[in-house]
Amino acid sequence: MNARDETTQIHPATAARSALRHWRIERDADGLATLVFDRAEASTNTLSAAVLVELNAALDLLDRDKPRALVIRSGKANGFIAGADVDEFGEISTEEGALAIVRRGWDTFERLASVPYPTLALIRGFCLGGGLELALACRYRVAVDEPGTRMGLPEVMLGIVPGWGGIRRLPRLTGGPAALDMLLTGKTVDARKAKKLGIVDESVPARIMENTVRGVLKALPEPHKLPFALAATLNPLARRVIAGQAQKQVEKRARREHYPAPYAILELWKRYDGNALLPPPSDPASIVSLVRSPTAANLIRVFRLQERLKSLGKEDGAAFSHVHVVGAGTMGGDIAAWCALRGLTVTLQDQSAERIAPAMGRAAKLFGERLRDPRRARDAADRLIPDVAGDGVARADVIIEAIFENVEAKRSLFAAVEKRAKPGAILATNTSSIPLEEIASALADPSRLIGLHFFNPVARMMLVEIVVGATTRPSLVAPAAAFVRQIDKLPLPVKSAPGFLVNRVLAPYLMAAMRAVDDGIAPETVDEAALAFGMPMGPIELADTVGLDICVAVGKLLGANAAPPRELMRRVDAGELGKKSGRGFYKWEAGKPVKGAAGAVPAGLAERLVGPYVDEAKAALADGIVADADLVDAGAIFGTGFAPFRGGPLNYANARAAG
Repeated sequence: MNARDETTQIHPATAARSALRHWRIERDADGLATLVFDRAEASTNTLSAAVLVELNAALDLLDRDKPRALVIRSGKANGFIAGADVDEFGEISTEEGALAIVRRGWDTFERLASVPYPTLALIRGFCLGGGLELALACRYRVAVDEPGTRMGLPEVMLGIVPGWGGIRRLPRLTGGPAALDMLLTGKTVDARKAKKLGIVDESVPARIMENTVRGVLKALPEPHKLPFALAATLNPLARRVIAGQAQKQVEKRARREHYPAPYAILELWKRYDGNALLPPPSDPASIVSLVRSPTAANLIRVFRLQERLKSLGKEDGAAFSHVHVVGAGTMGGDIAAWCALRGLTVTLQDQSAERIAPAMGRAAKLFGERLRDPRRARDAADRLIPDVAGDGVARADVIIEAIFENVEAKRSLFAAVEKRAKPGAILATNTSSIPLEEIASALADPSRLIGLHFFNPVARMMLVEIVVGATTRPSLVAPAAAFVRQIDKLPLPVKSAPGFLVNRVLAPYLMAAMRAVDDGIAPETVDEAALAFGMPMGPIELADTVGLDICVAVGKLLGANAAPPRELMRRVDAGELGKKSGRGFYKWEAGKPVKGAAGAVPAGLAERLVGPYVDEAKAALADGIVADADLVDAGAIFGTGFAPFRGGPLNYANARAAG
């Protein structure tokens, strides 16, 4: 037989398998098939149109030669599937494109769910959005119990809905209430929680995942069934009651006119059993209605901004193992705790063990709340080491100063630290107001100093401003960004200037709000105007939370010769500093402000508040505080909470100008 004859006799199924670029079919002698997803020319698995077409082609091949059972797993080391391909989300801007995306995934996963052989998804790492919907379409799911394994349906955070079967299938595994909790918030769960909820059949360590997969597919247990009480929550009448209760909770945190997606999810589950293709275009629950609103496009824009910040420092490749924090106050202690939570060894320095003790207590609480595992919480606590003598300075890869705002104290500290630090260690200050150049002048090599400006509360605020002074070595920005990403925060390079970016744009907004109070408008009414605009918290409540003394200090820094608001100064002079003192513009009880009725919001009040914010954002861009308009919007959204559904202050201004 010659070469030509061999070519002509290749089995058609073999040729079809070789044509697959993103999927790979492997078969064992015992009839078990494995479908490996390894998206070509990509570091992460996402479900593009081409990937779904190929998945159908792979299912065609399996239909021709049916396996005993099928395992679906990832060929990537970093996770299972991150979800749909965001690069194709431009299609969502048209009604036809949005329907096509929904139909593409819905039909594919319905087909997967109906194959005649058992299917099992092996989940290791992230399993999000369409990735979880694919797993839910399998008969069984095995999750690897390790920190990187997270499952969730975060589409609501993009202003859209899980349209590929998640709204239907998730409640059938968990019951209505638990499913809605995930669907309406976008929250993720780890492997153990997923097992407890019924999302996965097994949660096992990596060392036994292969044996577990084979064991499940050999035993073929009955698919997970809900206990009677949870099964009753799927009854159409019960769905109406549960959806009504859930809507009341949604209304407390998201207004329908700002964020229609969670309300659409409730309607899809309540009236259409989760099928996003059923509502007519006129129905507010339809994908067509969602894309007619600018919210989806703007939230997808916010997602892209977040991904851009995540990409900063990625090329540097730097990895850090030891952080030394000087200053165990609220900021320093919480920065240290967060770094320990994220897996780094941390030494925390202050003048005495008594000063460090409260920070250790707060850290223990953080570890317990976030890790929810005594062993992991203990390991995190072991990584956080009190260090009164400052011995960690000599070993640290990153040294962060977080003492009180006094330039001479900071200068003295860095002069001493520089002598003991490793030559390649990052020297960083958390200052929020002092120009870096004034601090750096105390160093023998001023180019070593960079700013890492965290925001309070550290555990909740994801943005970190990387402050670059006139003397800062430009090559420090990339490793500093890599460090910020390593601790799972979002880095934003900014120029050293009064207020940097976040405080600069926030201060005029807060001052405008407090001057409105000077003019006789109730604090509750001012806050309501901002909430109606879409801010997550009113400016008066925010000022109380930050601390009115801090507002005065920032106002002096940025306000030139402008007189501070009268009511602000009256309260500060009386020692009423806001939340931390129990009284400011509001009285605070159990960590919450006591508010009266807001009353009618005067016409134009929202613009009176937001206008100075937008103007300052434009000025910051003109002054080159950040590189471009998108980074201004990113800083405003992730640093101050500027109404995400508006896409940022500059995007909002452009939309208004366009009419």
